[in-house]
Amino acid sequence: MIIDGKAISAQIRAELKEECRAFVAERGFAPALSVVIVGDDPASQVYVRNKARACEEVGFGSRVYALPAETTQAELLGLIGKLNADPTVHGILVQLPLPKHLDETALLLAIDPRKDVDAFHPYNVGKLTVGNPTFLPCTPAGVMELIRRTGVDPAGRHCVVVGRSNIVGKPMALLLLAANGTVTICHSRTRDLAAVTRTADILVVAVGRAKFIKADMVKRGAVVIDVGMNRDENGKLCGDVDFAAVEPVAAAITPVPGGVGPMTITMLLRNTLTAAEQL
Repeated sequence: MIIDGKAISAQIRAELKEECRAFVAERGFAPALSVVIVGDDPASQVYVRNKARACEEVGFGSRVYALPAETTQAELLGLIGKLNADPTVHGILVQLPLPKHLDETALLLAIDPRKDVDAFHPYNVGKLTVGNPTFLPCTPAGVMELIRRTGVDPAGRHCVVVGRSNIVGKPMALLLLAANGTVTICHSRTRDLAAVTRTADILVVAVGRAKFIKADMVKRGAVVIDVGMNRDENGKLCGDVDFAAVEPVAAAITPVPGGVGPMTITMLLRNTLTAAEQL
């Protein structure tokens, strides 16, 4: 089975649209997301446009604050402070990466945890760690939806996560653990990586290396989730998994593009609704 992230994302957005309609009928206002982008990075601009379009699709309000690359730390902190204090703003997102002269950590810390819809603030990371999250990190939460809506239950299964980033690898392991999976985290220092990945019933790969996972690294019948987004030798988009080689071995697999990617913004919308409900 090829797991269709576009179709599952569309299904969840249709659900969110109905939830938004009910929310507006009850509260008299729509959930609203504010996105801050600094500089003119082309990929970031595309992401921000997609986020604004997604908000419109489900009936949310959205505002984009496009700031010049030379914006100072103090100016950006001032804007975040205003958004924190604005009761009509329910979610705040600072688009990464930021220009190098800005302190990314300090800026993410400045966002009110109640409006931190990316779930990057240490307060929200801590809540996830102790099993009481308010917001789920968007990409790992999207992966969990793909797994569940494919009819796979992680409970009791060996789940291997390749990658240990704060954005994907670590929270991914926590979500699989919360779903009663038996979790192993692998990374660049793991000895005999293939021997570990071959034991995975569910294999989630997020390392940023094109076609890194080969067929001989995958257990027959495994569910393979590819979080990677790379360019191959011909400049085509591809994931961290060698899709053509692994697809015949796996029971279910996500393509790139069209797998995990569409889910990330959809789960951002879910977090924005959650934030609006709690403010």
